[in-house]
Order: sequence, then C-alpha cells, then structure tokens
Amino acid sequence: MDFFKKYIGDKKTEVVLFSSTAIALYGYDQGMMSLINTNYDYLDTMGISEEDPLVGVIVSVYYLGCAVGAVLASYLGDIRGRKPSIFACLAVTALGNILMFIAGLGFSRGAMSLMFIGRIVMGLGVGGIDAVIPVYSSELNEEGGRGKALAQEFQANIFGLNMAFAINLAVTSGLGKQNQWAWRIPIITMQIYPVLLLSFIYRLPESPRWFIFHDREEDAHVALVEIYGKDEADGKVQELKQAAEDESAQSIGYSDMIFPSGQQFHETMVTVMGQVNQALTGYGAVSVYGPQIFQLLGFDTTTSEYLTQGNYISYFFLMTFAWLLIDRVGRRFLMVTGAFGIAVCFAILTVFGGLASNSQELGIPNMAVSVPGSVALYVATGLFGIGWLSEVWLIPTEIFPSTSRAQGSAISVIVWGLANFAVTLLTPIGFNNLNYWLFLVFSATNLFAGWWTWAYSPETGGRSFEDNQQFFTDSKEHNTWLVTRVNDGEFRHLPRGKEGDGVEGERQPLLAVDGA
Repeated sequence: MDFFKKYIGDKKTEVVLFSSTAIALYGYDQGMMSLINTNYDYLDTMGISEEDPLVGVIVSVYYLGCAVGAVLASYLGDIRGRKPSIFACLAVTALGNILMFIAGLGFSRGAMSLMFIGRIVMGLGVGGIDAVIPVYSSELNEEGGRGKALAQEFQANIFGLNMAFAINLAVTSGLGKQNQWAWRIPIITMQIYPVLLLSFIYRLPESPRWFIFHDREEDAHVALVEIYGKDEADGKVQELKQAAEDESAQSIGYSDMIFPSGQQFHETMVTVMGQVNQALTGYGAVSVYGPQIFQLLGFDTTTSEYLTQGNYISYFFLMTFAWLLIDRVGRRFLMVTGAFGIAVCFAILTVFGGLASNSQELGIPNMAVSVPGSVALYVATGLFGIGWLSEVWLIPTEIFPSTSRAQGSAISVIVWGLANFAVTLLTPIGFNNLNYWLFLVFSATNLFAGWWTWAYSPETGGRSFEDNQQFFTDSKEHNTWLVTRVNDGEFRHLPRGKEGDGVEGERQPLLAVDGA
C-alpha cells in the first residue's frame, strides 16, 4: 500500500501517465477509422461508395484541424497557461467526437457535412494536445533519458490504435457491416479518453516555469512545493528566475524560424523535414487503411481485418525496441536504417502484391504469396515504430532553445497534420488507381526519407542543447547543411565514448534535478 501511495501520489509520475493517455488519444483515431471506412451502413449514411475519393477526404480533413489546433493551443498555452490550454483541447476533442457520433443518427440529410465538421473539430482538439502536452510534460518531468521516456509514451499511442481497432473488430464481427452501431460504438467509446483526462487534470500542477515567465513567483513556489517538496522549492524558484532573466533577451518569433534569413531557420527545416519524411514512410496510410492492404495481398475481408489487428499487436510489442535503442544507438541511426528497411519491405510487397493479383493466371497458390507479403508488412510496421514514430517528435525538443520550444512543437504538429492530410487523402485514390504499384511509390518515398535524414539530420542524442546548437552554428561557418561536412562529420553519430542517457544541459527537462 505504501508503494502504491508513493507512486500514485507522485506528481511527476502522474504527469507521465497523463501524457501517455493523451498521446493514446491520437492513436485511437487512426485505429477507429480503419474499419469504419468499410462499414456499409456508414458509407450509405454518408452517401458514398467504398471507392469514392470522399472516403479519404473525410479521414484527412482531421489532419487539417490538427494543424490549426496546434497554433491555437500553443498561443493559448503561452498566454493563459498549459493546463487551461490542455483543458480546452480535451473539451474540443470531446465535442468533435460527439458530432461524429450523431452524424446521420435519425436523419440522412446533412450527415456528411456534420461528419466533416466533427472530424475537423476533433482535429483541432487533438492537434492542440499534441502541441502542448510535450511542452508541459518536459517542464515537469525530471527523467534524464528523454528518448526512452518519449518512446515509452508513444508506445501508448499504439495501445490506443490497438484498442480502437479491437473494439471495431469486435462490434463488426458481432453486429455486421450493415449495422450502424458497428461504426457508432467505436466512435463514442473514444469519449473515455477526454472524459478521463478532464476528470484528472485538476490533480496536476501548472507549469512553474510558465508562472515564473508571467511574474507569478508565489504561484510558482506553490507548484514547486507540490512537485519537489518544500526543501527544494526555494532553490528551484531561483533557478527558474535566473533562466527567465537569461532568456528574456533571446525572444524568438515565428518569423525567425520560417524565413531563410531567420536565426532558427535551419533548425526549423530539420523539424519540418522530419515530419514530412515520417509521412513519406506511408505509415499514416497503413494505420488507417490496413485491412485494404491485406486484401490487396489476396486475403478475404474478415481475414484481412484479423491480420490487421495482429499487425497492430506486433507493432505495440516491437515498439519496446525503440525505447531500448534510441538512447544507445541514436535517433539518426534508427531513422536511416528504418527508412531503408521499410523501402525494402515495400519493394517486396510490390512483388507479392503483383503475384497475388495475378495468381490465377500464373497458377500460384494464394497463400504462397499472401503469407510472405504479410510478413514483409509486419516487419515494415515494426521498423516504422522503432525508427520513426517518436524520433521526429523528440528532435525538436533537443535543437530548439527553451524560448522557441513551444513554437517548434507547434510547427512540428502543423507539418505533421498537413503531410498526413496529403497522404491519407491520396492513399485511397492510389489504391483504386495504382493497386499494388502504390507499394512501389512508398518504397521510393522511403528511400528519399532515408537519404535526406542521412544527409541533413544531425545526431542530437547524447548531447546537450548547447552541443547541438554548435552544429547549427558551425554549419553556417562551413556554408553547408550536409552533416558529413560539418566538423568532419562529428554529428553523424552519438558522441564517442558516451551514451544518450543522463546528458546535462537544455536537452534535459527544464526542471531536472541534479543527480536524478
């Protein structure tokens, strides 16, 4: 019981649990739409066919909402506080989810319009959560291995994906694809996440750093007492006050980040291309259109749905390797090898997809091509989780100074939203027109993602913020962004003789305890 009280009452533990649950919320949406897209009653209610491009549009507008929500939530988080911003985002998410649930419930006219509105509104909330939660968590978490911590939180994202698909699969199997509740129940079940988080957020402290930066020293002291205890609170207040004074003369705006002449433009482009390349791996499409991919490999609808669930379960467990490796071999190594590995898997999928589509003419048994094709997809999914799921969210926290970290997080979510909007919009069109050749397209885009990362993305693990800033400073002096030509390629790998855990500096959470 004492053990239970110790950890449940610990604010830093509560913040990690809260953050993980919030990240699982966005994974749930990806799994939720997979089988809804193939439900006959849903398609009939929306007035579309399974091959209609509007299927992809309904899915993808959510990501546009995410992009806008990231900007609004970051702004609200800066002026009103992290907790009010998170609360507002959760409430908006819940509202959007309810609008999706009631679309066409007892009426047919305007069902699609209401579904569009619900998807956009929910995107506003989830995008805001994705922008503010990492900043809030980093300002209260003291754990040294940031790569491991973030990878563990993103494993919760895959839990949400699995939960949604499992519920979808259960109600579809029980009720059938002609039943409206087979698609409405998975939607309304998502309310568990915002309702649970809204009921729990009152227990969490506001960011002491935010209080200090808004001249609320007494409130910051109260929050620090709640987090660290009375003995350490006074010293922490003085540290934050000093940090505020040091950073007050280093104010950085969006114009310094998005224009080539800006002082943070290089860092912003590394962030932007990280998210673009993650989208180019194709895994936004795999998450949403998993069953359709297995059908392309020759499986029937029911088998494809169960294989998709198996793929997501494998994805969840293989993600363990991400947090075991990310601080040991580095972000860059996992991203480059992951992208090239996925490219090979998609090339194999192209071959087996083609053989499956022509198996009768060629006299090849279906299972002879469907099984190895499925294995390739399982491996590719695992490689994505290990190499690309969390890394692109981690790197911005290691290269932006604290004065622009919130803006960097917002830009990351904006680009993630826009890139996934494009991919999820075009994927069903690609399936309908390119068939299995779409796998070859994803193979090529993965090759590009791996090449760009190798050429231009520095290894940020095992280094302090000041060390990582030196790369960007030196790249200006060398007049190149190529990693191999800056400081003799020093940033191609982790620092020699060091591991990624426990490095001090601004890469650490802002309230890190010495010796923790």
